[in-house]
Amino acid sequence: MTRHQEITAQHLLTHPYGVATALRERRWADVAIAVEFAETEIPRDLAITDPALYRTLRNAITTFYLRGGAALNLEKIRQLARQSC
Repeated sequence: MTRHQEITAQHLLTHPYGVATALRERRWADVAIAVEFAETEIPRDLAITDPALYRTLRNAITTFYLRGGAALNLEKIRQLARQSC
């Protein structure tokens, strides 16, 4: 994942309705990046180097899953992203 993709994913996940807005606007590539980021484990080193960012990202991912993020199929979203290009 590139740095730009990581920043996009963090932005979508940390804003209250970022992923929902991207879904509504059919920005499939952005949604795929957010789902992929949520599925990967945040490095524990970040808890030492930047505890506030680590906490923010963990809370954002937890909220993402509580809002139904686990129901999103990453492969299907990637397929939609390829079709919309």
